[in-house]
This record gives sequence, C-alpha cells and structure tokens, in this order.
Amino acid sequence: MKLADTLYFASGSLRGSPTRTLLMMLAMSIGVAAVVVLTALGEGARRYVINQFSSLGTNLVIVLPGRSETAGIGAGMMTGQTPRDITLDDAEALLRSTAVKRIAPLTIGSATLSLDALNREVVVLGSTASLLEVRHMAMSIGRFLPPGDIHESASVCVLGIKIKQELFGNNQAVGQWVRLGDRRFRVIGIMSSQGESMGFNTDEVVIVPVASAHQLFNTAGLFRVLIEAKNRDVIEQAKREAEEILFQRHNEKDVTVITQDAVLATFDRILTALTMAVGGIAAISLAVAGVLIMNVMLIAVAQRVKEIGLLKALGAPGRQIRNLFFAEAVLLSGIGSLAGLVLGYAGSMIIGQIYPSLPVSPPWWAVLAACGTALGTGILFSVWPARRAARLDPVAALSGR
Repeated sequence: MKLADTLYFASGSLRGSPTRTLLMMLAMSIGVAAVVVLTALGEGARRYVINQFSSLGTNLVIVLPGRSETAGIGAGMMTGQTPRDITLDDAEALLRSTAVKRIAPLTIGSATLSLDALNREVVVLGSTASLLEVRHMAMSIGRFLPPGDIHESASVCVLGIKIKQELFGNNQAVGQWVRLGDRRFRVIGIMSSQGESMGFNTDEVVIVPVASAHQLFNTAGLFRVLIEAKNRDVIEQAKREAEEILFQRHNEKDVTVITQDAVLATFDRILTALTMAVGGIAAISLAVAGVLIMNVMLIAVAQRVKEIGLLKALGAPGRQIRNLFFAEAVLLSGIGSLAGLVLGYAGSMIIGQIYPSLPVSPPWWAVLAACGTALGTGILFSVWPARRAARLDPVAALSGR
C-alpha cells in the first residue's frame, strides 16, 4: 500500500468517527496552544525587562548604598544597621576615575504638586544636568536642569509631559511657578514622552536639582548614582575604580556597584529558565492528550477487529496494519498541532492588545518543541494499539472474536 493510500485510508477512518476525532484533536490543540501562550508570556517578560534596562542608557554602571552579599542580605541587616548614605561629595569623587565620562546622582521622593486650586501627588526626582545624557532623555519644550555646582539648590523644575497636560492643559507652562511641597519652583522645561522605565512612569515625574530635592525631603543621602563609562571596553574598569574610590572614602566596602550588562544577563537567565519551566508544565497536557489518543485507539482496535481481519486476510502484513494506525496518530497530532498553533498565536495577539507594553511573542524553539512533542506523544502512544492490531489472528478477527 502506497503512502498516499495509507493516508487516505487513515483519514477515512477518522472521518468515520467525527466526534471522537474532534475530541482528540481538541485535546492536542489545547496542549499546543498552552505551550505557545505561556512561553510567549515568558518571552514577553524577558524582552520587557531588557527594553527597560536598555532605556536607562548605554555603558551604564549603577552605585547603590549598602553591600549586597551572596545570600542577598546586606552585611549590616543582621545587626539592625542601615546602609551608610552615599553623599554628593561621594558622587563627585567618582569623577576621579579615568573610565568615567559623567555621573548623575539621584534622589527620589514624593510630594504634592500644586497650581492654584489643582493638587496632585507626584514622584520627585532630584538629579543634575547630566541625567539627560546618561539616561538618553529628550526635551519637548524649554531646557533641562542648569549645569553647575551640584551642591547649589535652585528653585527650578522640569515636568513630565503628562503632569504638564494635567496642570496646564494647552496653556503655556514654561516660565510659570508651581508649588512642590512647601517650596515654589519655576517650570523651565517639559520632557518628551518617555513612558514606563524601571518601575515608574517618567511622564509623571517632576525633576528638580538634587540639592533642592535634599532640602525638600530633608535628607543628604542619594538613592542611586548613575555612572556613564567612556565606552563599553572600560565598563569593568569603571566598576572597579568606583568601588575603590568609595572604599577609600568610607574605609569599608559598604556600597554595591553593578553593571547594566550583569543585571541584564542575570534577568535573561532567570526569565529564560522561567519560560522553559512554564512551557514544560504546559507540555504535560500534551502527554495527557497522548494518553487519550492511546485509549481511544485501543477502543478503535476493539471496534474494528473485523476490518483488521479482512485486511490481513487480503494479504496486508502486520507492518502495514501498524502503519495505518501510525498514520491515524500522525494525522490527529498534526492537525491538532496546527489548530493549537492558530489558537496559541491568536491568544498571544489578544494578550498583546490588552497589555501593549508587553512584547508578547512565542519563541521559535517553543513552537518547534510544542509541535514536536505533540507529534512525538501521538506516535509514541499509538505504538501499543498498533502492535495489538498487527498481532490479531485474521481468522479470529473475521469471526469477531
């Protein structure tokens, strides 16, 4: 019997029991769709994190107060001590490194922004003029924070585009005065739309000079110090020299210095492993579908005893009988896989529409693995029914025994 004849005979058997065939295809397609959707979510999360870190800028080194140990617990946490603050003098000292191009100290807090009768709670970001270049941000109108001594405060601020629209609407904002907490600031610029970045929406922040932020929040410590290395080749040098400079100033290793690439690599490994794990969990449903195929095909063997006996009486060898059942399994698994891919991609598109910031896309290896697993389980679990059918005695089969 030729391959085309085998496939035609197998498809005819499947069409003879449409309800049974549809249920088995549905089970297989649900398994494949689950793998595609879940791995698409995992891959989307991985790409989202990478995009978020990429938006921070290139050649980036980040200095954080407190020493992070291998176990993830700061050295002073066990004794109840808080990390020593990183001061503006510490930040300026980092410029002594020959690998550092510029720095951007950061202080973050929240305050009430007021304009006449309008009030809004906002995130206040204190920094310097270098933040614009370090973070690759862009201005829409006006100018950014003025350069100069980072210790000098100035009553000026830059608004995120959404804050500007909520407070001023279509009116001119640059040059106007607003109240931030208990201090008045003059608006000197409006940021271009930046969107989400590392946990907060930059369109909804108010940026002030770092010294003004310290006065506003009555603090002297920095939240972070962003360092831009001169080029990618000296990132590790910038990290080492930043640690050494702060060690000399503090007489102890009480800061954590991380590179953007190291953080990205860590998140990439974690999220890739998570994607593979959820894909593996979803693939269990494919094994369940394979068991369903085996059970249904065992029933089909019992129901088609006379048919199998007739084929063997006409001279069909046991190998040909096995191939017929294998062909049925391949058709079931193949069509179920294609239907599952359609459902999976449709589900991924729907999730992408609901969460546009999440770049949902199933990875190619997950698609291949899902289809391969579906075909593999379908064929694997058809071995027993196929061998059982091939071993039937033709005389006993024709008699229905």
